[in-house]
Amino acid sequence: MRVHTDQFRNLNGSLETRVARVGDGSIITRFDKTPFPRYENDVVCPHFLELKWATGCPYSCAWCYLQGTFRFFDYKTKPRPKSYDRVGKHLLAFFDGDGIRPELLNAGELCDSLMMESSKQPFSTFVMDLLEMQTRHRVLFVTKSSKVEKLIRVPNVNQAVVSFSLNSEGVARRWEVAAPRIRDRIEAAGRMKDAGFEVRIRLDPMVPIKGWEEDYSILVDSILSRFTPDRVTLGSLRGLQSTIVNSRDRSWTHYLDERSNWGKKVASEMRLAMYLSVIEKLKIDYDYRKVALCKETVGMWKALRMNYKRIRCNCTQ
Repeated sequence: MRVHTDQFRNLNGSLETRVARVGDGSIITRFDKTPFPRYENDVVCPHFLELKWATGCPYSCAWCYLQGTFRFFDYKTKPRPKSYDRVGKHLLAFFDGDGIRPELLNAGELCDSLMMESSKQPFSTFVMDLLEMQTRHRVLFVTKSSKVEKLIRVPNVNQAVVSFSLNSEGVARRWEVAAPRIRDRIEAAGRMKDAGFEVRIRLDPMVPIKGWEEDYSILVDSILSRFTPDRVTLGSLRGLQSTIVNSRDRSWTHYLDERSNWGKKVASEMRLAMYLSVIEKLKIDYDYRKVALCKETVGMWKALRMNYKRIRCNCTQ
């Protein structure tokens, strides 16, 4: 199976040869849907490598973009793992590729990475067993799950990055009704950190509900009083038109006021206020500065005096 490479433009403008896909790209492929940012309203997103081992998610969050992504399929957002044998063949071909720079394989772009942990063959143990065959590459688990019992027992902890998506209690109760409770996700993340894993946090999507400033301040305290994340990425509510049209509960769209090249967004002034509130809270109360933005505009990065060309956000190595 051939490993295809291509020239990709980094955010600093330089060109670099990177893996574009393995085989037909059905399992491993480069996420390159966001164009190179040139204008103030362009969204910044590095082109990361996807590990498409499954589709779907059991948590049914109101704004889930998978509702639009899989709108033409009968199974919609129902969890659908692919053949592990097929996934393994693509991974082994990727591992054998010559001259490939180290990559972080995102296993949570089209699904929740830990959604199969209660099955007879959890994906986490399957993929971590394969990763032990090499030392260059790691896998990124992106999740709202609190089921970490299988993953936490793997011996090769340095080959995994675990990213937990969190939100304020009020937002989670209203629009993430099927997901584990926030305190359970924080405790699961803390357990992973205690076990030696690199643990990242996504506060995304932030929503400016009434009392949002206090709510997100409480959330930061809840996280940092349990453990110190290796990286924090902030994002705000956004919606592609395909997501909005196919959402069963569209009450969240009330907060969307602006357009970008990645769908509708909360008004710039409010996004700036939310980000500043959390960034200042982290810096002043915890001396914490490892913060980046997700799917945000060039203008917003500039307004926060952050350099998007040196981005170290959730999905990057």
